Amino acid sequence: MQAPFGGAFTGTRVLVTGHTGFKGSWLTRWLLDLGAEVTGYALEPDTTPSLFSDLRLGADVDSRIGDVRDAERLAALVAEVRPEVVLHLAAQPLVRRSYAEPRYTFETNVLGTVNLLEAVRAQGECRVVVNVTTDKVYANPETGEPFAEKSPLGGFDPYSASKAASEIVTASYRDAFFSAEGSAAIATARAGNVIGGGDWATDRIVPDCARALAAHESVVVRNPASVRPWQHVLEPLSGYLRLAALLLADSSLAGPFNFGPDTASSRTVSELVEAFVSAWGEGSWSVSDETRQPHEAAQLRLDIGKAERQLAWRPLWSFDETVARTACWYRAYASGESAEALVRSDISAYESAACAGGAAWAGREIAT
Repeated sequence: MQAPFGGAFTGTRVLVTGHTGFKGSWLTRWLLDLGAEVTGYALEPDTTPSLFSDLRLGADVDSRIGDVRDAERLAALVAEVRPEVVLHLAAQPLVRRSYAEPRYTFETNVLGTVNLLEAVRAQGECRVVVNVTTDKVYANPETGEPFAEKSPLGGFDPYSASKAASEIVTASYRDAFFSAEGSAAIATARAGNVIGGGDWATDRIVPDCARALAAHESVVVRNPASVRPWQHVLEPLSGYLRLAALLLADSSLAGPFNFGPDTASSRTVSELVEAFVSAWGEGSWSVSDETRQPHEAAQLRLDIGKAERQLAWRPLWSFDETVARTACWYRAYASGESAEALVRSDISAYESAACAGGAAWAGREIAT
């Protein structure tokens, strides 16, 4: 079996910021399995349970606890570990929290990006940086039309605006400081609404479902009619890794990329909850009676044509499989199964699906 992603990460020094978070923990576990030498830089996990702790990643990676707002400490780390690839996931990622803490959100998501890019610029040996933002970076007129990478950036809430600003910062640094031959290739990755086992954040619908159903309570839903591009966490992670692997060989691909599901997987929140409850096997849900809630976009869809054309990347799992796997993960965890076994099982199943589906990044079986 040839290694996935062409073996690009075997023995490669990779820095993952935000490695203690939900997506960061999945990504770190996968990178370790791919043979990367991983250093992580992030705050302490802020949820209980914590996927990072459950996966015992602190024992397997060079885990550094720190804040991306601390420019001096971040620069010292980059100078010390000399990463070849940086995957920047550290962020304040919650829309509702951004209303309560706008300054913290902008400092983390915008100045944190500046601090990272300054550290990479000063160190001078990094080859690839992928800044992970969000599908919410686009100015959203609520038409329901999918956003392509050239769509105007914007953001009503502080989280969305901060991530759009992070995109602009990244593009500026790419043009102003990383355009010369031999410079690091700088890209951004805009993913849809990511779900999967091990997310315990507040104010996210899947963790809310898992907590309520495990406690035999009804799931309370805030915005049942909102449409989102739901995708399993491994889908965008495969996109980030595919992008980084190709950038190691071809820096001309530097720029923004959308990583979302097929259009059919853009469903309402109520459809997601119905599917989750059905896959769980029992339970109910109801609509919140809160009359005043902060603004959140009603419709979000992504155009992934650029990733299809330039990266030969496509999503693998349907909406139904994504939700079923996620619900089964949480139910198995609630029954006492280990998070590490569940995560590794999903990674193995996803890599097998990639092989079966002929994904360009997949490992290939070699006839003997």
